[in-house]
Amino acid sequence: MNAGGLSARERYDALRNAAGPVSPQALDALWADLETVAVSAVLGSWRGFAFPTGHPVQRVLTRSRWHGKRLVAPDDAKPLICRAEDGSLYSDTTSGHGEASLWNVEFRGEVTATMVYDGMPVLDHFKRVDDTTLLGVMNGKGAAVSDEGHLFYFGLERE
Repeated sequence: MNAGGLSARERYDALRNAAGPVSPQALDALWADLETVAVSAVLGSWRGFAFPTGHPVQRVLTRSRWHGKRLVAPDDAKPLICRAEDGSLYSDTTSGHGEASLWNVEFRGEVTATMVYDGMPVLDHFKRVDDTTLLGVMNGKGAAVSDEGHLFYFGLERE
């Protein structure tokens, strides 16, 4: 529970269902209150969405018809599962400059499951909201950081 009396899950749901822009600071605060997660706990197929913070990555993912992530094994992670015109799903290795691997990495003083992109200086860190939901934050150089200095936040829900 935070000072306002809401559980992390309730805060996540409120941010997930927000009608307007979401504050990166509210997502930072939620992140700080969540439990870390091990690589073995994040394996599987995940449907993703971007929190509407105005981060430029959100527009890129919308254009690419991002569906989510497929985390097959520590050395086999597909960060950009997208939907083709015919409705099928594919791994967009062009936009992602390859695929990725999974590692337990320290971020903000905690070790948590992290996707390390093969072809870009980008890391996606994950924390557990519950057994079927993760909060993710993209960290790295270049496009990972907005002009205002904010990181890109996204949610993943187990398929």
